[in-house]
Amino acid sequence: MAQKPSIPKGTRDFSPVEMAKRNYIFDIIREVYALYGFLQIETPAMETLQTLMGKYGEEGDKLLFKILNSGDYLNKISDEDLMERNTLKLAARLCEKGLRYDLTVPFARYVVMHRDELQLPFKRYQIQPVWRADRPQKGRYREFYQCDADVVGSDSLMNEVELMQIVDTVFSRFGVRVQILINNRKILTGIAEVIGEADKIVDITVAIDKLDKIGIDNVNDELRADGISEEAIEKLQPIINLTGTNAEKLNVIADVLASSETGLKGVEETRYILDTLQQVGLNNEIKLDLTLARGLNYYTGAIFEVKALDTPMGSITGGGRYDNLTGIFGMPGISGVGISFGADRIFDVLNALDLYPKEAVSSTQLLFVNFGERETAYCLPIVAKARKAGIRTEMYPDAAKMKKQMSYANAKGIAYVAIAGENEMAEGKVMLKNMTTGEQALVTPDELLGMIR
Repeated sequence: MAQKPSIPKGTRDFSPVEMAKRNYIFDIIREVYALYGFLQIETPAMETLQTLMGKYGEEGDKLLFKILNSGDYLNKISDEDLMERNTLKLAARLCEKGLRYDLTVPFARYVVMHRDELQLPFKRYQIQPVWRADRPQKGRYREFYQCDADVVGSDSLMNEVELMQIVDTVFSRFGVRVQILINNRKILTGIAEVIGEADKIVDITVAIDKLDKIGIDNVNDELRADGISEEAIEKLQPIINLTGTNAEKLNVIADVLASSETGLKGVEETRYILDTLQQVGLNNEIKLDLTLARGLNYYTGAIFEVKALDTPMGSITGGGRYDNLTGIFGMPGISGVGISFGADRIFDVLNALDLYPKEAVSSTQLLFVNFGERETAYCLPIVAKARKAGIRTEMYPDAAKMKKQMSYANAKGIAYVAIAGENEMAEGKVMLKNMTTGEQALVTPDELLGMIR
């Protein structure tokens, strides 16, 4: 007996209905990106490991899917190397390429390779799948789509403001209530300085970024395990637990960071972004969260994260400023800032809240019943006219029993069925049935188009 086929864990098939929902998501994001002047690019699914490695921190490097070299990839590997069983060493020699982990590092590579062709500031968006060798769980997949927008070649904080407006506009169009969280890596650096642990900034940010998931006690235990002193942990507590309005929190943290030039710069940047957004107005709340750290090492300024308010899902959008990223590829001094919508999590949120418009997930609008060659010949010009008018129309391919054709229409959620037998043909009309109400009307082809439109 043949083995039942399967797909890798953390990946999914998508049905026609699911694809209609996904395209609804992608179309709205594309429309909003274009509204703000962003242009679309694409990059290859695989990059050289030289491009990918070392850009995501040690944890990120472990999650890279590596691709075996083509041909006899064991040719240059000795028996001694194999017996040593050093996985990392072997992978470095057996694999020259990997699947992209995100779209930001490939974008930085793209900017460096095409720098002579680009008009700076360059505003690009990119909607493509990425891969991570992560443990699959609810809302976390090994293959998933990201919908990124980035601006490079501009230090202006107006870019951060516009990106938050994009986030607000996209989720307003989806009908999803969200909370936009904002922080600044310079503030986090300043906090590490004033508690006397400047050299432990990465350990501190990685730990406090887990606050929502593991709680304050476990965060403190992790800080201790990383060698953070009890005195520093004690100083950190009131900062982590700071409450109040955005303005109140900024005033308090500014006093706390009075001795840190870097920290105060972060406060100044955050204040500008929040004040400007208050002037333009957002539909959703934006909140200063001093525990927001985001795990990727390349953020250097503002950082963002978005969470849905009406269903548990974790982060559904994130991003920040990464001034130093292109310097890794030999092009220093190019500032960048970007956001990424997690399309797969947004898909799950819209499903959970039942927020897909009916017209977004419906396929065929009108089905013509097939009674035979003569009736089909009569219907086909009307079918062509309906399609020309933008109505999604099918002609049932076989002269099957009426019950079977009507069942087909019901199964596909087709709103209207057109029937043309001898009587209808004699009058130059068709019988149009509304599959929702059951009502029928004898109409001309032009009347049919008007009723469906």
